[in-house]
Amino acid sequence: MARKFAEITFTAAVKEAQVRYGSRSANEGFEYAEDKRDTLGEAEIAFINERDGFYQATVNENDWPYVQFRGGPAGFLKVLDERTIGYADFRGNIQYLSVGNLAANNRVSLILMDYPNRRRLKIWARARIVHHDEDADLLARLEVSTYRARVERAVVLTVEAVDWNCPQHITPRFSESEIDEMVAPLRHRIAELEATAGDLPAAQQKVKPVIGEGPLELVITGIRQLTPEVRAYELRHPEFEELPRATPGSHIQVPVSLADGSLETRSYSIASNPDRRDAYEIAVRLDPEGCGGSRAVHDIYTLGLHIRAGLPKNAFSLHDDSRPSILIAGGIGITPLKSMVEALKAEGRAFQLHYAARSRGHLAYREQLSSILDGAVTYYATDQGDRIDIDTVLAGAEPDAVFYVCGPQRLIEAVHLSADALGIDRKRVRFERFSAAKPEGDDTTFEVRLAQSSTKLTIARDQSLLDALLDADIKIGYGCKSGTCGTCATKVLEGEVEHRDMALSKAEQNQAGLMCVCVSRAASDCLVLDL
Repeated sequence: MARKFAEITFTAAVKEAQVRYGSRSANEGFEYAEDKRDTLGEAEIAFINERDGFYQATVNENDWPYVQFRGGPAGFLKVLDERTIGYADFRGNIQYLSVGNLAANNRVSLILMDYPNRRRLKIWARARIVHHDEDADLLARLEVSTYRARVERAVVLTVEAVDWNCPQHITPRFSESEIDEMVAPLRHRIAELEATAGDLPAAQQKVKPVIGEGPLELVITGIRQLTPEVRAYELRHPEFEELPRATPGSHIQVPVSLADGSLETRSYSIASNPDRRDAYEIAVRLDPEGCGGSRAVHDIYTLGLHIRAGLPKNAFSLHDDSRPSILIAGGIGITPLKSMVEALKAEGRAFQLHYAARSRGHLAYREQLSSILDGAVTYYATDQGDRIDIDTVLAGAEPDAVFYVCGPQRLIEAVHLSADALGIDRKRVRFERFSAAKPEGDDTTFEVRLAQSSTKLTIARDQSLLDALLDADIKIGYGCKSGTCGTCATKVLEGEVEHRDMALSKAEQNQAGLMCVCVSRAASDCLVLDL
């Protein structure tokens, strides 16, 4: 006697495969077993009654299989007798693929999963569809009174074979109710501890550490590794209140505690959908050659950490008219452009995204972008010889298109060179760098005089003006040291400035006479600062 499932599934081709891969002798036992397992026993019935979903496979007239998930309250798949099970078929996406398949071929295969305990039951059966006008009493037996979903028909399954599958490769998963049950004792214990802590003197009560001095307190509620070097951080209000709106292309200044104990700030683009008001997401690339800010974020930013950050600012905003957008990203430069394309997609505006990285594995947000952009994104992996043809991209754009580029300096320069060659007005080319630009050639020595104290300083060619001020014990606020935050902006009373920052607007540089002393230098022999 053979197990019924072996009679059904051990075809000649299957047996040949078993021989080829060395499992034929191990499977022969199923063909000589005493128990046919063509009915439901106590274990199978109990297992079925506990399930809140199953996978059902059918085959259409073209011999193509189709697998559908059927879900409902636990026990909605009902055992009618030892050879019969059935379920109320709730209204779904009205494609009726399974229903149509069953009309042509009544054979079905079911897999019922118990993910927490890594168990699964396989059932082979023949199905028949029953409508209300055909057997109202049967539909009444299969309906679930507590589940408010429209029942269109019943599906009754005559069991042909059952088989329990091994747990190998089943990943444990847990439903919301199962998790609630598991953590209930922990929640109870936390409540007890919180009640006890309230009776302790204030000095003994644990205070949550907060780093930074910005106006906006945030807590890290999620961390994801996007690529080998890029990590995303979800930031929310500690009380989960609504956050200030961040427009597409915005950035936020966050505090970082460096290895030497100093506290600085770094600016990171807000990559999350600009329509979200419950959380911001930033993505930080670990830069081994940087000044330590990204390393500090990767080392110190952990779940539950409270930070005081700056309010969202935008120096890389989208145009607000109907002109199409061409967005070009290199590496981590995708972060501001991701929020832009999500806004453009939601508004139904025309755009293209060109995104390059060293490999496909280094394309942060690739899967998410592919799912929402539906062909409007082109990827370039340099390790596969794919490179953006900037001339082709710009030449093929609409005559009034606006270009947005974010990435390494060489990418920005390539876009500018191509735009100039094609006669594209630079006002239609908007860009954001990772860090301040440094012109080619060596820096030169220059003098600085501080008007308030008459102090004179000589700034060496390999020294920043900010470092010289700090070495002279001049009190001045600073943050990023990379020309991106604007904290060190200082009034210039005399002299010409070579501006290298990304934080100050042209009006702030020219009309207001400000310079970021962390990166900008003198274009004249001497500068006089209002310090």
